[in-house]
Amino acid sequence: MKHALAASLLCIPALVNAQTSVPNQSTLDKVIESKTLRICTPGDYRPFSYHNADGSYEGLDVDLMHSLAKTLGAKVEFVKTSWSNLMADFTSGKCDIGAGGISVSLERQKKAYFSSPYMVNGKTPITLCSNVEKFQSVADINKPEVRVIHNPGGSNETFAKTHLSKAKITLHENNIGIFNEVAEGRADVFVTEAAEAKVQSKRDPRLCAVNPDKPLQYAEMGYLLPSGDIRFKLFVDQWLHLGKASGEYAKLADKWVPQ
Repeated sequence: MKHALAASLLCIPALVNAQTSVPNQSTLDKVIESKTLRICTPGDYRPFSYHNADGSYEGLDVDLMHSLAKTLGAKVEFVKTSWSNLMADFTSGKCDIGAGGISVSLERQKKAYFSSPYMVNGKTPITLCSNVEKFQSVADINKPEVRVIHNPGGSNETFAKTHLSKAKITLHENNIGIFNEVAEGRADVFVTEAAEAKVQSKRDPRLCAVNPDKPLQYAEMGYLLPSGDIRFKLFVDQWLHLGKASGEYAKLADKWVPQ
């Protein structure tokens, strides 16, 4: 009996320590304490996030990240990344949130949380306006004679390789210059999100988005959040909800995304 009691007493300190151990600090607390919200963004994706030559950033997600930072009493700090390195940079702790037109995908979800989606933005072809009728569907594009171009590392590359494997697929490293390849006739089609296709067709009258309101594949946009950090996710989701309810989100979306 004495031995059993002694063994029980020895276990008490370990039990107390286990029950009173301090959990890992939420990103929410870290941002509030540091007064800085670090944002991973490729910065090459209008209308969400674009890195200007003078070092500044502009776009829908840029404005929204400023709004989020304001609620936390923090300043924004954009961390330049690429679509190929986005997940590695984010999961290594270089930033607190990922933004800039990021499509929600199960592959990304394996490594990080996503916020609630803030936009439906499916895959849409962009081509010369004279070719719109030729490229109405995946079947129209997925042919050996069609020259499909894509940028590296993101959902556009995945879509091209998964659904357009019969076409002549070319990788173009520069996501900004890729639209000029189509406009100049060096490629026939680029499949991207509807919002970007709309923006680029407004910027270059030679280009037209093909049925942007009826995309080839359903997609949603969301913000990357640290895996397991429920407190930060709940905060960001509530901020998004209130922004939509108050009309702030709609005002910014109207500013950046053509209807």
